[in-house]
Amino acid sequence: MSKVPFKPGNMIYPLPAVMVSCGDAPENYNILTIAWTGTICSDPPMCYISVRKERHSHSIISRTGEFVINLTTESLARATDWCGVKSGRDFNKFKELHLTPQTAQIVKAPLIAESPLNIECRVFDIRELGSHDMFMAHVVAIDAEEKLIDKSTGLFQLNHAAPLAYSHGKYYGLGEKLGGFGFSVKKKR
Repeated sequence: MSKVPFKPGNMIYPLPAVMVSCGDAPENYNILTIAWTGTICSDPPMCYISVRKERHSHSIISRTGEFVINLTTESLARATDWCGVKSGRDFNKFKELHLTPQTAQIVKAPLIAESPLNIECRVFDIRELGSHDMFMAHVVAIDAEEKLIDKSTGLFQLNHAAPLAYSHGKYYGLGEKLGGFGFSVKKKR
């Protein structure tokens, strides 16, 4: 394969496209679309979101120290994109998109009821990195759509919800499963 130089940048794709909900009262609830998100640690569970300072949600999350990562699906693609290009300063995104704010188990930020999985987060550190600030958070609760939990294994099956991915400025659904963790070394029967 022939390689050519390419400008340095973030080329780690695909990423989850998530909607982050924040606010501590209905009058200041907001939704922000994020692709710069991920796991920091599994035990204890920690994750992060990276947000530009000029985004409306940045000041809300800085003030409250809480947010919810709402996983998205193909059916939420339009809402996911809209929440990424419109500002909560100008629109009530829940109302505009007919999304349902739902009370979380622990944090004051609302869940998005239409999301199949909601990750409740409490910020423990904010790192100023340049164009974005990284909000590192403890996962304090998970809210999962019951029908996506396999009754025999107890595993959450996001693949049954048609998850949404983001890659270099575009949204995609996921393709077929190619294998499970460890499939490359599993002994054949």
